[in-house]
Amino acid sequence: METIKITKKHHKHLNNPFPSTPKSLPLIQGSLAFNCEKLSSHQIFTIGNDFEILWSSNNGGYLSISHQSKPARPLWSSIPGKAFVSAALAETLVEESRGSFVIKDRHIHLLCQDQTIDDIRVINDQFHFDGPFTLHQNVQFPLVLITGWIFSKKIKKTNQSYVIYNKKDIQFETKAGYWLLFDQKTSHQIGFELKLGQPNFAIRQRRMGRIRIRKRKLGWCWSLTRPKGFVRISSTETENQPAAELKIPIPQHREFNRVFLTYSSEGNERFYGFGEQFSHMDFKGKRVPIFVQEQGIGRGDQPITFAANLVSYRAGGDWSTTYAPSPFYMTSKMRSVYLQGYDYSVFDLTRVDRVQIQIHGNSVQGRILHGNSPCELIEHFTETIGRPPELPDWIVSGAVAGMQGGTDAVRRVWDALRSYQVPVSAFWLQDWVGQRETLIGSQLWWNWEVDTTRYKGWKQLLKDLNAHHVKVMTYCNPCLAPSHEKPNRRRNLFEEAKKLDILVKDKNGEQYLVPNTAFDVGMLDLTHPDTASWFKQVLQEMVEDGVRGWMADFGEGLPVDAILYSGEDPISAHNRYPELWAQINREFVEEWKDKCTGTKREDTEEDLVFFMRAGFRDSPKWGMLFWEGDQMVSWQANDGIKSAVVGLLSSGLSGYAFNHSDIGGYCAVNLPLIKYRRSEELLLRWMELNAFTTVFRTHEGNKPSFNSQFYSNQQTLSHFARFAKVYRAWKFYRIKLVKEASQKGLPVCRHLFLHYPDDDKVQRLSYQQFLVGTEILVVPILDKGKKKVRVYFPVGETSTWQHIWTEKIFTGQGSEAWVEAPIGYPAVFVKADSIVGETFRKNLRNSDIL
Repeated sequence: METIKITKKHHKHLNNPFPSTPKSLPLIQGSLAFNCEKLSSHQIFTIGNDFEILWSSNNGGYLSISHQSKPARPLWSSIPGKAFVSAALAETLVEESRGSFVIKDRHIHLLCQDQTIDDIRVINDQFHFDGPFTLHQNVQFPLVLITGWIFSKKIKKTNQSYVIYNKKDIQFETKAGYWLLFDQKTSHQIGFELKLGQPNFAIRQRRMGRIRIRKRKLGWCWSLTRPKGFVRISSTETENQPAAELKIPIPQHREFNRVFLTYSSEGNERFYGFGEQFSHMDFKGKRVPIFVQEQGIGRGDQPITFAANLVSYRAGGDWSTTYAPSPFYMTSKMRSVYLQGYDYSVFDLTRVDRVQIQIHGNSVQGRILHGNSPCELIEHFTETIGRPPELPDWIVSGAVAGMQGGTDAVRRVWDALRSYQVPVSAFWLQDWVGQRETLIGSQLWWNWEVDTTRYKGWKQLLKDLNAHHVKVMTYCNPCLAPSHEKPNRRRNLFEEAKKLDILVKDKNGEQYLVPNTAFDVGMLDLTHPDTASWFKQVLQEMVEDGVRGWMADFGEGLPVDAILYSGEDPISAHNRYPELWAQINREFVEEWKDKCTGTKREDTEEDLVFFMRAGFRDSPKWGMLFWEGDQMVSWQANDGIKSAVVGLLSSGLSGYAFNHSDIGGYCAVNLPLIKYRRSEELLLRWMELNAFTTVFRTHEGNKPSFNSQFYSNQQTLSHFARFAKVYRAWKFYRIKLVKEASQKGLPVCRHLFLHYPDDDKVQRLSYQQFLVGTEILVVPILDKGKKKVRVYFPVGETSTWQHIWTEKIFTGQGSEAWVEAPIGYPAVFVKADSIVGETFRKNLRNSDIL
């Protein structure tokens, strides 16, 4: 039976502008029974050296996991009397349109929502282990293995063969065995792995007096190791049954494709993380899907979401769509869980008393973390998934000027920047490959080599800029467009990749041409063993010209019906693709450094860097630097400047230590009735915001002539120079934070929750304010026309805060104050009498900012 259907909506140009919420399975609720002959009323089992799991038969039975240093604080608990493992077989509908995906649940063919615990075993060595797991060589004993059954007495009728029985004499059920293994991974992490047996459909005839269900004083238990009181009836035994009949389907399913983990949560518990999220910080009360895709145009902000959805199927996105999700969270109660693997998953937090994770697969692996603070949880999480390397000094030393137009345009803007004494680290030249005219305007040639017509004297331009310690950065992505019509090309990378057979294939075994805006592209098959070496050679040619950085764009659009060299499930591969894309780029960076010799090897000015937008759980290990993708040029909450702050902070809580946004946003719209234009005020306020992020980089946007630019006039150039100097003034602290991030995984820009986790007001903050490290508090202006902001000074800080412009001291913990913040003077505070604060203000004075 086919359980997944994929529909393509790439060319559907008149759509419902208000699409409904994708249909999903309801929260699955089942009961728990246990074998009271094997399990006592209260037992504690040791896991490794540092964890323990409590079994109690109270209130129907439950499990609770804790760290031995704090046994009274549970890290994970099941709900008394309720199943914590369930499974189903359901149909899936995936709708795909130009990098946007909608995953819908359809018919349920099989559901096992109830659960029994048959046994809880402690395993002290591998010789006494007989579960369906492969134990690694460095496993820490003892392990705990829980076994039992999941089952259901209700079957949805399908068009399958039937047998006939008397109603009153039979009972039928679906059941499957399960194995749940807990083992210590590190001193602060416990691993869990769940595997399910094949579902069995049992039809049983009652034998009177054989069923035994006992009510105990403290709850119910079922005395069973397998269902008793019934005997199996085969179809041949029923041919001459009496006339009182019941048709019963006999499903022939081999395995489940949904697994549900359900466990307890407190009503006032707040959930943070889930990767780079743009609309919310706290996800309690929401269903959070974990699937890499385009973030959407508007994401619920109107009227742009209406327009985007109308002309392109679900192109507007919604609050949950993101380039870089992660199946990870931490809570205000210092609990943290993450899933391993790449299956599509949904975290259902809609009930006040529980969490339910739905995984599209038939097994689950994950980790439960222990930590006494949010910072500890991030450190323990990134200890496993990986942390970024330290960034090259040059990328964090000054502004990165993003622009287009060719050699003459770059030299002209460079002269203007020098006249305004702007500290510039690099020019980022997205259009280095040349542009072509399409139905929707000017677009890049996706053929990754320099266009020597647009950029005449390319190597000399790079040499001249480098002589002034200004680097050049470029652009690429894992897609290739046919370029036979490009007049001045030297190579046709699409044809090269096609000949090497390293492009993703469709179901017919042909190169998969993926629709992208106004043209189709081929995607590199990153699972093919020849892809990495070929693409690294493309990067090598770019770097040999003198390029020292690039945007590694895209990575979120692998079609879910693609055929890959590895043969893996394309839906899971879809989430893994951006990690593979980052890995190829990172390997090239490291290999290039290893090949350098002499002074070039030691010169940090020669170090490479790339930045990308798509990611998944382990992307911080491979990606060097991230940016937040394509925000609207607006003040709105879901896809404008406010969302840039939320994305910055949520990603930081999820291990993305280095992140930033395009100054001014990216997406402008010029329709007859709907216009989004980057105003000068928005540009100036975005400069003020990004002067306190890891990288200070501009972008002209998708419609440069329609937007205000940093080089537009004297006001924009002066403001750009001012805040490039502000950015430079805290470089000494930024370098320290970059080093800390590479060692501990802590982000440069931080939600206040990281350092004030017990402050309820802090827990409710989203985009209003944030910390740079621990010493700088930033409260940006994020609304049009505003000249002052309300600042909250958190509870738990022994130091007082000093306003950098007026030197006014604010002493009240848990207090609020309105602070003037005209353009050019954003509300920024440092800890009074701190070395960081004093040095920052000294550097501002030396740059004539104070």
